[in-house]
Order: sequence, then C-alpha cells, then structure tokens
Amino acid sequence: KAYVGFKAGVKDYKLTYYTPEYETKDTDILAAFRVTPQPGVPPEEAGAAVAAESSTGTWTSVWTDGLTSLDRYKGRCYHIEPVAGEENQYICYVAYPLDLFEEGSVTNMFTSIVGNVFGFKALRALRLEDLRIPTAYSKTFQGPPHG
Repeated sequence: KAYVGFKAGVKDYKLTYYTPEYETKDTDILAAFRVTPQPGVPPEEAGAAVAAESSTGTWTSVWTDGLTSLDRYKGRCYHIEPVAGEENQYICYVAYPLDLFEEGSVTNMFTSIVGNVFGFKALRALRLEDLRIPTAYSKTFQGPPHG
C-alpha cells in the first residue's frame, strides 16, 4: 500500500465555518457584515468565507491544521439575512470566541476581524456594519494611565 501523506487542496468554507445551529455566547465578539458575493457564490459560502478569513481559515489545507482545536478558535457565520431592497446583498452575522484575540489589544482585534478579509476574491463588496464587544473582553483593557 502506497503512503499518501498530506494532501493539499482548496477548502469549501461553508462546511466548516457556516454553522446556523450555533448559539452565541455572552463572551463572543459578534460582528455584522454587509456582504455582496461575486456572481455564482452562494451567501452561505460568502458568509463562511468572511468567518474563516477573519479567524482561523486559510484557502488551502495545511499540515498544521491538526495541531490545534479549530472549534476553539474559529469564527462562525451563524445567521444570514437578505438586505431589504438590495439585490444580492446580505447581512452575515459572525461570532468570534475570545480565545482568538490577545487580551487588551484593540489593534489585534480589528486586525483579525477586518484586516485580511476585505480583499477576498469571493466577495464583490464587504462592509463591517456593527460590532458587539462583550464585557469580558472590555475588562481586559487597562484604561488611560492618568485618567
């Protein structure tokens, strides 16, 4: 029997990052993105791609995937709704676990959530519409040094 080893390949984000059964937690960072997918890209795949690319996803399989628990760190697109009066636009809701982010770092949080995903080819347009930062994360910030 021949050894197959690691097989790289392009991933279907929807299989891993679109989780409509997910119930958000009080500790999740919640983001609402307005998404316009490219023609032929279903909204579930577009929403899952946003969740993946802004958290743990990569467009291809890599050998390090087995080293950490994906469920602990991945973003999840848990709800999608069409934008009223707009053709092919959707609000995609994404939940991020706190373990994904460095404590007390707004820079880390925004770099993760909006830093990499805006140039993603599966999307024609993307805009962060709303963001909920939980109290558990807010408490990790030191505040002003003299105020």
